[in-house]
Amino acid sequence: QVQVMESGGGLVQAGGALNLSCTASGTTFDDLTMGWFRQAPGKEREVVSCISRSGSGIRYSDSVKDRFTISRDNAKKTLNLQMNSLKPEDTAIYYCAAVKNLGPWCSESRYEYDYWGQGTQVTVSS
Repeated sequence: QVQVMESGGGLVQAGGALNLSCTASGTTFDDLTMGWFRQAPGKEREVVSCISRSGSGIRYSDSVKDRFTISRDNAKKTLNLQMNSLKPEDTAIYYCAAVKNLGPWCSESRYEYDYWGQGTQVTVSS
């Protein structure tokens, strides 16, 4: 059974930074395509960023491009999301998601992902 768990959320002022981490257990980490999604109150869950199994394929939503950086360390079995220049509209619950054997790319569709963490709250005050 694949288990995914996020950490690193919190409260930060606008313009600040946070780093989210995610670990996955129960399978070979290299087999997992990973993604970060977020859901604000009253809104649908949306993609933030995704990364392929090797780390060579990365995509960002337009709203976070040039501010957020996704990375993975397959040796440490860790996924990271460095969030800089945070804005109040970045406030949401952030979810780490994973899917096995998707191929050499990553998907921005939440429906592709089979394994989800419980989420971590990120709150950006103005």
